Amino acid sequence: MTKEMSTKYNPANVEAGRYQWWIDQGYFKPSGDQKAHPYSIVIPPPNVTGKLHLGHAWDTTLQDIIVRQKRMQGYDVLWVPGMDHAGIATQAKVEARLAEQGVSRYDLGREKFVQQVWDWKDEYADIIHQQWAKMGISVDYDRERFTLDEGLNKAVRKVFVDLYNKGLIYRATYIINWDPKARTALSDIEVEHQDDKGAFYHVKYPFVDGTTYDGKDYIEIATTRPETMFGDVAVAVNPNDERYQALVGKKIRVPLVDREVEIIADDYVTPDFGTGMVKITPAHDPNDFQMGKRHNLPEINTMNDDASMNENAGQYEGMDRFEAREAIVKDLEDQGYMLKIEPIVHSVGHSQRTGVQVESRLSTQWFVKMKPLAEQALAAQDTDDRVDFFPPRFENTYNQWMENIHDWVISRQLWWGHRIPAWYHKQTGEIYVGMEAPADAENWEQDSDVLDTWFSSGLWPFSTMGWPDTDAADFKRYFPTSTLVTGYDIIFFWVSRMIFTSLEFTGKTPFKNVLLHGLIRDEEGRKMSKSLGNGIDPMDVIEKYGVDALRWFLVNGSTPGQDIRFSYKKMDAAWNFINKLWNASRYVIMNLDGVETPTLPAQGQWTLADKWILSRLNATVKQVTTQFDKFEFGEAGRALYNFIWNDFCDWYIEMTKETLNNGTDEEKLNTKHILAYVLDQILKLMHPIMPFVTERVWQSMPHVGDAIVVADYPVEHAEFDNPIAERQINQLIELIKAVRNIRNEAGAPMSKPVDLLIKVDNDENAAIFNATKEYIDRFCHPAQLVIDSQIDEPKLAMSGILAGATVYIPMAELVDLDEEKARMEKEIKKLEQEVQRSTKKLSNEKFVANAPAAVVEEEKAKAQEWEQKLVAAKERLASLAQA
Repeated sequence: MTKEMSTKYNPANVEAGRYQWWIDQGYFKPSGDQKAHPYSIVIPPPNVTGKLHLGHAWDTTLQDIIVRQKRMQGYDVLWVPGMDHAGIATQAKVEARLAEQGVSRYDLGREKFVQQVWDWKDEYADIIHQQWAKMGISVDYDRERFTLDEGLNKAVRKVFVDLYNKGLIYRATYIINWDPKARTALSDIEVEHQDDKGAFYHVKYPFVDGTTYDGKDYIEIATTRPETMFGDVAVAVNPNDERYQALVGKKIRVPLVDREVEIIADDYVTPDFGTGMVKITPAHDPNDFQMGKRHNLPEINTMNDDASMNENAGQYEGMDRFEAREAIVKDLEDQGYMLKIEPIVHSVGHSQRTGVQVESRLSTQWFVKMKPLAEQALAAQDTDDRVDFFPPRFENTYNQWMENIHDWVISRQLWWGHRIPAWYHKQTGEIYVGMEAPADAENWEQDSDVLDTWFSSGLWPFSTMGWPDTDAADFKRYFPTSTLVTGYDIIFFWVSRMIFTSLEFTGKTPFKNVLLHGLIRDEEGRKMSKSLGNGIDPMDVIEKYGVDALRWFLVNGSTPGQDIRFSYKKMDAAWNFINKLWNASRYVIMNLDGVETPTLPAQGQWTLADKWILSRLNATVKQVTTQFDKFEFGEAGRALYNFIWNDFCDWYIEMTKETLNNGTDEEKLNTKHILAYVLDQILKLMHPIMPFVTERVWQSMPHVGDAIVVADYPVEHAEFDNPIAERQINQLIELIKAVRNIRNEAGAPMSKPVDLLIKVDNDENAAIFNATKEYIDRFCHPAQLVIDSQIDEPKLAMSGILAGATVYIPMAELVDLDEEKARMEKEIKKLEQEVQRSTKKLSNEKFVANAPAAVVEEEKAKAQEWEQKLVAAKERLASLAQA
């Protein structure tokens, strides 16, 4: 790899071959140092349903910057990669591909179809590996796992068997959510509700024995789903509803169905909803199911597993449910049963996986009894073994779901997934649950269902470490894991399940921290989707800008729990920042002749600029490390940007040019060493976020070590703190900016020498400007420089108000007195706004009480500075008025 740097940042050249080199050197493996503190992360396994999207890029980038920093800080780091088989989603993808060829899974049979899915998995796992490499994620590929691999299957079977033997897994006939396209059960959280157009169909249900009510020989029932009428087994009213008390026990006839049903009373019915009468269909509604159990009612299923009508639907058998609805409504109208049709928009459940309307369907399924597991997980939050959520508000989301949890339906009517380890005796029907098939396997038939994907991924933090072998080296060393990074949208699906299964089977929570990020939206704030055509392929972004620019954008816009908006304008800014760092690094490296190893000179040889930049570096190291520890990567990014772009590139490098051009040999060498040291520290601070460009630049520098990826992370040095130097340079910078503004407004180029008069408030400020004369000469080009507290204010001059001083540039031939007054009035107005803002902030009791003491003190200092500037500006305006 060449050490020579091009004149412009070229991401393709920077990234070429670097990732493979890191892997070949083994840098992503744990150090194996038993004295080092272990730090472990398991990747949220992406589904093998397709390519990774920007959300995956964000998720893996956040993990990678954590891992890379911890590795540099000396932790024994393990980051486990892996992928999820994603039962329903992957099977649906393969079925869709086969459908294009006119083939169904039933044509192939289970064994051949599952092989097709494995082929799909291999195809997309290769693509994901390529994308991971492009993103630069530093995982240990030797430990990669898949949720259907042999080790994880053993863990899944053990958990199922143990929960079954504890009475926490049971098999029952129950109303469940049914996906008629995938033909499988769904858990509650796999159902997404959305507003659909529908109708209330008001239908006559005639009395059987000549009873009348309100002068009518029928009752009125309003339903949104007339196709389920064939499963009606009762009509219910509230027992306290005086309107209908006399009707309880009466018989009515279900229209289009030769069935007499009874009017019953149940507290579930809401009197003021609709007509106050509801039809009871236990096989097609969860609430009706519960009512049916209370009243010992029959359960009549009217649909097949594809949501077509079955033999219980009479003449409508074989019709699709929506086709049948239209036919039934027409027949009800033709036969005089339809009273009215009232259009509505109502919330309807849809399958998260296939998008079709979900059916509530009576079905025999396997369930996990959740209450004891949830109670154990909630109790753990009151112990030292609690899980800390970032941001903390999501703990309430987690707790609320756990407190109101329902039993979890875990069986899925699929062919792709972990087969349920249950067998049924062919003659007796006896159920056997075990790790392996019964000894006389020929007499038993295994359950054809598979387990919910989340059942296996819920074991991910410990099953990937070798569990159920509790003596496995990785399990003993790296479990519990340190941090989980994932989206806030899967707290219910995944985070909660990992916590309660881990507590149940290891006695520990699976991770200490959960960092929850939001969604990536488009520039207008919309969710990215195929239907909107606003999706962004992260590989396309990398192709154009480089991966470091994408990572910088993802990190710099990152606030825990918040969504971010993608924009190409932000990507342009990210690339420009890297190019700035590249050019600054190139300049420094070109001037490092004579420097073999960056070594700081003795403190007595540091210039004022050196003291300032090292103090600013120290403050940046402290701020970045603190913000990383709080997972506030956006704040860390802002601190890095300000230090690199403003302090280092715009000011310090410029300040060193005087020494490099005109200093003694010793002064030049000292400056080179400090330039090299600060750049080395910058590259190390930036490496977790921008791994490729920092490694490339670092390899071009004189350094100790083989790779920045395993170099020591910067730490604070107390001897670098220098508030005096910071104040002096800050005032110098303020002076330079003021002079540049005046020259710009007056049209006086920087190359033209002008007189510079600095009226100071006190001796301390005089000393500061006298100490920085060489920099004032370089940056302000004064023809004459006067620093004094007794300067008579020139009338025909332009001025700048500083903290503790006022700068005048006499420009008699250029200054328009009225324009200068107007400029000063504008400056006074701006200063008054700053004073008002600062005063308001400091009068806010919450701010003063809750903000860190250092922040409050900083705001007080700002307020005092604004006040001083305002007084000086008003004095200057008053003097102009007398001119």
